[in-house]
Amino acid sequence: MTMNCSVRQLADVTVLDLTGRFSLAEAVAFGPGSGLVLGDTVRDLTKNGRKKIILNLAGVTYVDSSGVGQLVGALPSAHKHRAELRLLRPSKQLLDLLKLSKLDSIFDIKEEEATAVASFARDAAATG
Repeated sequence: MTMNCSVRQLADVTVLDLTGRFSLAEAVAFGPGSGLVLGDTVRDLTKNGRKKIILNLAGVTYVDSSGVGQLVGALPSAHKHRAELRLLRPSKQLLDLLKLSKLDSIFDIKEEEATAVASFARDAAATG
């Protein structure tokens, strides 16, 4: 099963709904016929002015170390363009991988979409 990505907007927040297996051993389809990896997708969104991005992982059925690597690689793509990134609903397996590698401390992880969306406004109020 390939990793698929659909993009939707919630006001000024961009949500990437990821589904399937998150592994470089699988075909990755970030858009029809695309061979892009997650970092490229995030970079393209930020270049187009999308500064608030949620990676919805609820539909991800499997993640290996290369999938975690793609998540980590998406962070500098976002930060380089002053964008913020949130993880939404990671599976227990992914959360365990993030905790084991101590990467859970570098990601803002949310369990509810509304909470993830609202967190961008809270961050803006705290820094503004």
